Amino acid sequence: MSSPYAPSLRDEIAAVAARLIAEDGLDYAGAKRRAAREVLGDAARSHGECMPDNVQVAEAVREHQALFMADTQPARLLALRLLARDVMRFLDEAGLGLTPFVNGAIVNGTAGEHSDIHLQVFDDNAKDLAIHLLNAGIEFEVSEHAGGGELLSFLWPQRRGPAPAPRITNQEAVHLAVLAPRDQRGSPSAERADLRALDGLIDATPDPT
Repeated sequence: MSSPYAPSLRDEIAAVAARLIAEDGLDYAGAKRRAAREVLGDAARSHGECMPDNVQVAEAVREHQALFMADTQPARLLALRLLARDVMRFLDEAGLGLTPFVNGAIVNGTAGEHSDIHLQVFDDNAKDLAIHLLNAGIEFEVSEHAGGGELLSFLWPQRRGPAPAPRITNQEAVHLAVLAPRDQRGSPSAERADLRALDGLIDATPDPT
């Protein structure tokens, strides 16, 4: 039987989780668990119906940023979107037949101080892409992606790599997931953007200058 207080508790947990994500850089799962403990204490485990979903938390993050980070977050979001476009153009022009996508906070507009760049390509073999990065002088680390496939992590721009776009000055962490083509069909398209869609997001992002 669900608690009659569940909706209000979900709102409260979502608000606390949003603060932890926006200000401390926690991921959604970790932020929700910690927020539930802060709000419910030891009873958190027995009140699973009070846990907000990621859509509600993302909306709470936007509200938190609008209230407390309106003077910094839009500029940070725009900078990350420009940087993501720079990396995606580099990948698109590699001649490997890949279509890069950006996903996560850069797409839903909640990217902030602690956000990295998360990209995806759908291909059966990460080897050619890894060779392309090496040939461009880009140092990277390889790990296993949570959804399968490989995750190539690197900083952009690098001194020995391709020249960045004029407005990009700081290095940022990029995590490039190389996933199987079949995974593209099972991945919600609303949560990712190709270069054309990213251009539209950049045009819609307020320019603080």
